Amino acid sequence: MGPVKAAAGDLVLTFMWVFVSSTFGVLTTEIASALGVHGLVWPPMLITTAIVFVFVFIFNIIGDALGGASFNPTGTAAFYAVGVGSDSLLSMALRFPAQAAGAVGGALAIMEYMPPKYKHMLGGPSLQVDLHTGAIAEGVLTFLITFAVLVIMLKGPQSNILKTWLVAVATVVLIVTGSAYTGPSMNPANAFGWAYVNKWHDTWDQFYVYWICPFIGAVAASMIFRVVFPPPAPARPAKKKKKN
Repeated sequence: MGPVKAAAGDLVLTFMWVFVSSTFGVLTTEIASALGVHGLVWPPMLITTAIVFVFVFIFNIIGDALGGASFNPTGTAAFYAVGVGSDSLLSMALRFPAQAAGAVGGALAIMEYMPPKYKHMLGGPSLQVDLHTGAIAEGVLTFLITFAVLVIMLKGPQSNILKTWLVAVATVVLIVTGSAYTGPSMNPANAFGWAYVNKWHDTWDQFYVYWICPFIGAVAASMIFRVVFPPPAPARPAKKKKKN
């Protein structure tokens, strides 16, 4: 697939992901209330994990239908760094802005169509600590989720369902862990979309915490992955026997 088509697919998928994922908190609250477990600790986390699992599974299918589209720039960079996929520097230069634009569209759309009684639950990731602590936290969290995804997807179980469940569990655990620091995002496009809505998308804080450090974390995870799981050495061509 050409770079332009890849970027178009990313724009559409990221728009859909930001729109849908913004409802996860509302869905968790409503399901927990219906089950009578609202206010407890573990049941809502399990509900959120199940919701993430279902939608990640669906979006994997949609992404494949769009030719391998992605909604996370750090994921795109990480798979490129480990040598998976057909991306080039040109395709990534087109895909990253497309993902950011899709995220802006998704955030604006969900703000428009979310019922008023739930709008207070929207807002996206936000910095809860000082700038450098937040930057380190976002970088470390992105490193962990990237390394986990690489191991699960490339070296994990054969079952796509089990892979998706493990990714969902890792995602929810890290979101809960990072909630007191940066939100967290672990996805620069998603963070940019909500920063645009909240009018701080063009600040150094947003660029430093939600773009630079996540990319450093993702690339570092890719490098560690290549050390732990080195690619197989290319087969040497067989030597031709000399004729007497």
